[in-house]
Amino acid sequence: MSGEPAKGTMTVPLLDLKAQYATIRADVDAAVRSVMDSARFIGGPEVVGLEEEVARYSQCAHGIGCASGTDALLLSLWALGVGPGDEVVTTAYSFFATAGVIVNNGATPVFVDIDPRTYNLDPLKLEEVFTPRTKAVIAVSLYGQCCDVPAIKAVCDRHQAYLIEDAAQSIGSEWEAKRSGSMSDFGCFSFFPSKNLGAAGDGGMIVAQDAELADRARLLREHGARPKYYHALVGTNSRLDALQAAILRVKLRHLDRWSEGRAKNARLYDQLFEGSRAVRPYHDPRTRHIYNQYVLRVPRRDDLRRFLTEHGIGNEVYYPVPLHLQECFANLGYREGSMPNAEAAARETIALPIYPELKEEQIRHVAATVREFVDS
Repeated sequence: MSGEPAKGTMTVPLLDLKAQYATIRADVDAAVRSVMDSARFIGGPEVVGLEEEVARYSQCAHGIGCASGTDALLLSLWALGVGPGDEVVTTAYSFFATAGVIVNNGATPVFVDIDPRTYNLDPLKLEEVFTPRTKAVIAVSLYGQCCDVPAIKAVCDRHQAYLIEDAAQSIGSEWEAKRSGSMSDFGCFSFFPSKNLGAAGDGGMIVAQDAELADRARLLREHGARPKYYHALVGTNSRLDALQAAILRVKLRHLDRWSEGRAKNARLYDQLFEGSRAVRPYHDPRTRHIYNQYVLRVPRRDDLRRFLTEHGIGNEVYYPVPLHLQECFANLGYREGSMPNAEAAARETIALPIYPELKEEQIRHVAATVREFVDS
């Protein structure tokens, strides 16, 4: 985006991790020093402790730390035996990793359009794309709102297909009081720094209820070895390191407060956009929405992006090209118009600052600036 903010303009970044760190600096620094003093950098009590705490927080029996949210998805597919000849159904509107991991495992992605209100996979469109080759579904809980896992799982169960929830943006979100990640065969979290629970680098975790599936994923993340140098499976190296785990354990204690801060900011935005041409996010009353992003739908989205940037307001588009129209998937035969709801979302959505440390005056300034452009 071009243009510098005018001198004297209030600047509001899309995310301010320095502000977050300032509130927990002493505890984070102490956790890092403890790991450095122990010289235990791979595995160990910090990783095991985080796995147990995230599993408990997510109402799951098992947690398996890994190197990233992408690896959490990869390992989950791998543990379920997904491979060449299989089809995996997923949403047409998500971060690329959701579909990329399917191809990385040798399977074929099959895309489904979204619910235009929630931006999550539309369960009513799911069954029509199932074939005898359908091995699994990856359902994404986008922007911090849990998808309709029970409805999706009902379709999977009828066809004896596995279900993975890509919960990269939704840790702590709920569907009718059940936590995101807890209702499927595997739930996959990302600890990328911008997430509600973000590391100081990359990290991810798989959660599961089934002990056998969890054990297989745990084995695969360490080259399939148990004990060391004795390999039952051909796995990979995808471990969550102890420094990240220690930092995440500190942050997990604050997660509910931060998520409520985001929800409070969203409620203020909702009030400020009352009567605007900007369409506010839909909050399904069956969910606990944790607002990893606050996403508007607006006319002339790209022009609004430039206007906000010129006025010093951070913004982002998640995502400008739906998955079925990505160049690398051209061989699958999808065309413009195949997924109209996903394509409209890619043209019209824009994310605003929503982090919990935002001040009320900043939120009011962002909303007023958006309305100056959209409603004038």
